[in-house]
Amino acid sequence: MSVTEKQVTRYFEVMNSLATNTAVTVAEGSDDKSVGLAEGINQFLTIGRDAHGRDRKLILIGNGGSASMAVHFALDFSKNAGIRAISVNDGAMLTALVNDIGPEAMFAKQVDFYAQPGDVLIAISSSGSSPNILAAVAAAREKDCSVITFSGFDPENPLRRAGDLNFHVPADDYGFVEVTHTALIHAILDLSLGWGTDDDRNPSALKRRGATSKS
Repeated sequence: MSVTEKQVTRYFEVMNSLATNTAVTVAEGSDDKSVGLAEGINQFLTIGRDAHGRDRKLILIGNGGSASMAVHFALDFSKNAGIRAISVNDGAMLTALVNDIGPEAMFAKQVDFYAQPGDVLIAISSSGSSPNILAAVAAAREKDCSVITFSGFDPENPLRRAGDLNFHVPADDYGFVEVTHTALIHAILDLSLGWGTDDDRNPSALKRRGATSKS
């Protein structure tokens, strides 16, 4: 079966639409308030910078492809955005915990190990229904941490209802949800560094300006 130009064009049209139509909600008591994507990004950065300013950190978790995102963005938030962040996806730790206490507790136990009151748990799950992610959210609440979620699939998924700030991608295909989550979190990082402005501090922009100043 060959791929057509029409399929390719449509695929990327859908991807673009999902990113711009991501639904963002903020928990307000027993209700959730919808906000725009820009406001959601600003709230994410406010929460993250506030945590960093109080010597606290982001803790990123995810399974599978989302685990890769957690590791990737823990590095980028720390190195580029100046927001302290860790990922609890070390292979040796995870295999030990799965062996000793089971898969559902493998992130919750690490939250118990490492979280401090005022930390922020970033929970990434395409389905929003992974038991080990939900258990980690419950553990984070016990530690008095804030929770930011990235999910997809069912808009009523339990993870989306569990966070203080929630980003939901309106799709039920793993590829679309995972790629959109990656785009959203990278956008948060890039925009936090002034992307699209004269004061762009992203590494590539700094390099370009350095090259320009030497020419």
